[in-house]
Amino acid sequence: MAAVSGRALVAEGDRAAGGLLSAYLRREGFQVLEACSGVEALSVLRRGTVDIALVDPLLPEIDGVELVRRVRRESTIPIIMLAASREEAARIAALDAGADDYVVKPASMPEVAARLRAQLRRARGFETEETVLRAGELELDLDARRCTAQRRPVDLTRREFDLLSALLRYPGRVHTREQLLELVWGTDSISPKTVDAHVAGLRRKLGSAIRIATLRGLGYMLDFGPAQPGVQPGDGGRPAGESG
Repeated sequence: MAAVSGRALVAEGDRAAGGLLSAYLRREGFQVLEACSGVEALSVLRRGTVDIALVDPLLPEIDGVELVRRVRRESTIPIIMLAASREEAARIAALDAGADDYVVKPASMPEVAARLRAQLRRARGFETEETVLRAGELELDLDARRCTAQRRPVDLTRREFDLLSALLRYPGRVHTREQLLELVWGTDSISPKTVDAHVAGLRRKLGSAIRIATLRGLGYMLDFGPAQPGVQPGDGGRPAGESG
């Protein structure tokens, strides 16, 4: 079976380090473009000529976090932050800006390539023949990235939309928070409370249009039947029996 590959942007302020990584990724089957500044990287990403990006947060002209923030206004392309800082605040800033994964340097090149392939698999997993998902009074248009509940448009964040689409694809299936992190965020290295917060946001915005049930000690599922023992229809996003 052929390995997943694609067109990757390596946006690295250190030209030598970027060149070494790019050479390795080419040997792994990726087509690689390189950028040494935030301005150059933004230009490449706006042209739509790559499938995924590796971004150094310390880029000159436009730093990596600001670069991700600007790209997210226009695109859902997978972005991995490749950073030297292990600080939680730096990781949170990158993920909140819209990065899909955060890898700490020095990371092995095989690991970086594996992370790229994982993100590409996740992104391509959303490209299915079914472009409109429906459940009850809810409709999700995957191509237009538009949500309608009870015939009214609902403004969802990018993550809320992807989380809801993941749940809608498998109504009745229980998803653990770790599974949802891997499916929607492409990583399970961030706090599971991230899922809780986004579920709470969906419940607040969707109201009675759909029910996201919590199964005690297990996770979340879409549920269209009567309440069952151990299942709570709405709890602010916290799985029953778990502390915040």
